[in-house]
Amino acid sequence: MALPVPAFAHRLALKIAHRVRLVYWRASGAEVHGCNVVVSDNQGAILLVRHSYQASGLWMLPGGGLKRGEHVANAAVREVLEETGCRIVEIATFGVDRTTFGGGSRNNVHLVSAATSDSPQADGRELLEAAFFALDALPAEITGAAAERVRRWLEWRVSVEADAGSE
Repeated sequence: MALPVPAFAHRLALKIAHRVRLVYWRASGAEVHGCNVVVSDNQGAILLVRHSYQASGLWMLPGGGLKRGEHVANAAVREVLEETGCRIVEIATFGVDRTTFGGGSRNNVHLVSAATSDSPQADGRELLEAAFFALDALPAEITGAAAERVRRWLEWRVSVEADAGSE
């Protein structure tokens, strides 16, 4: 029977693994795919998380890497459930952010919109905190990427609602 890994050891392992993964991607020129999910609740607030292994002082969107051959929507469902315990519905993609790292590595972050009626729970290992924030009360400690993706999501929602109103 395996002994459970203490939370501090798990967080340390995640930090090391994340750094190794970044070095590998840069050195290999790999093309990676992931997702960030803008999850809204019944009041229109959005879900933000603080990771234990990267930028732990900053809030960001939930998400993570796509497994080989995995569809973006399936990855979004899996990542949000793994990270926060929330089940998501009304899943739609609204864009892709493409960045290039040194060494030619490319990162493709698929942007996903979803909704939940669940309450998030941080696991204390991968996530330090998970909480909903009203759109007019986002934390000052939000990553620039998350803030920009929320802005794009709001623009996308306005265009979807306008299209629905014209039908």
